[in-house]
Amino acid sequence: MTGGNPTSPAVDMSLFTAIIMLCALSLLVQYSAGGENPEYLTRQGARIGFALALMLLFARIPPATLLRWSPWFYGAGLVLLVAVLMAGIIGKGAQRWIDLGVVRFQPAEIMKLAVPMMVAWVLTRLPLPPRPLGIIGSVAVVLLPVALVVVQPDLGTAILIAIAGTSVVFLAGIGWKFIVAVLLLLGVSAPLMWSMLLYDYQRLRVLTLLDPWADPLGAGYHIVQSIIAVGAGGLGGKGWLAGTQSRLDFIPERSTDFIFATYAEEFGFLGALILLMLYLFIGLRGLAISYYAHDSYARLLAGGLAVTFFVCVFVNIGMAAGILPVVGVPLPLLSHGGSSIAILMIGLGILMSIRRQRSRL
Repeated sequence: MTGGNPTSPAVDMSLFTAIIMLCALSLLVQYSAGGENPEYLTRQGARIGFALALMLLFARIPPATLLRWSPWFYGAGLVLLVAVLMAGIIGKGAQRWIDLGVVRFQPAEIMKLAVPMMVAWVLTRLPLPPRPLGIIGSVAVVLLPVALVVVQPDLGTAILIAIAGTSVVFLAGIGWKFIVAVLLLLGVSAPLMWSMLLYDYQRLRVLTLLDPWADPLGAGYHIVQSIIAVGAGGLGGKGWLAGTQSRLDFIPERSTDFIFATYAEEFGFLGALILLMLYLFIGLRGLAISYYAHDSYARLLAGGLAVTFFVCVFVNIGMAAGILPVVGVPLPLLSHGGSSIAILMIGLGILMSIRRQRSRL
């Protein structure tokens, strides 16, 4: 069967249940990270409620409509990125946000969706697996927004945008020879990128990762305190609202970048295992939806969204565990932040929309 099933539910209930469970965990851990501030919890709940509404809305938009929207969505994202550089709000040394008065949002988050949508749009108009022309066009689609985000600077989001786009190219069936050639090129150009593209503080983060204990009160403070919090949780955790590292304000950015450290200290290894199982289920469900998608555009887009979801989880938890540099990547659905939650929920809604086209899932 290649057509849609009119009796298919608008919502994938297994996927929806996992999402709701993550949202519930988010409210629990955010309440703790926010110092038991009811207003803080109310704001996070409002963000989640709005994002869920967006997810349900996009779950009803057919993939064919998303295909037509892709160039417009991508173009609007580029315009917003240029607007950020011209008139964006500066915070913590970076110019990443646009303030509309009633709401402040981060346009770079939009490109996590717009780039895979546009790359899939480009590739489905050319023979698959992609020829050199299609690959070059796809790379250009990816590099333009990545460059605009890097100069904000926001290396973490730029990396995720690059992964979101290149994963679509990979899923389109490019040969292993091309992949190896790209990896070799990246390896050869790494010294140049290290010296010319990275800021001093970004290079320091990479060097600190090698030995964070060399400067535990300075450059290594974030990683050291996160590792201590994760280890302090033990098997069953210290209990909700009982995490000392978080409560005594040792964990930096405990509601955003290092939310996993806050969670792991309170809920321990078993709680972290439940969290990882939920993430694994959502990611694998996304890959299954991609596998059974009814056309090339839907298959490539769903696969790209699923891979990006996996990478976000891996990078954030890797930061908290001290195995990856600190690059400012939020933990999906758990981290505080309206823009990231909204875009993630829209992506999940798109997966549900693609799933509706196949009744066998």
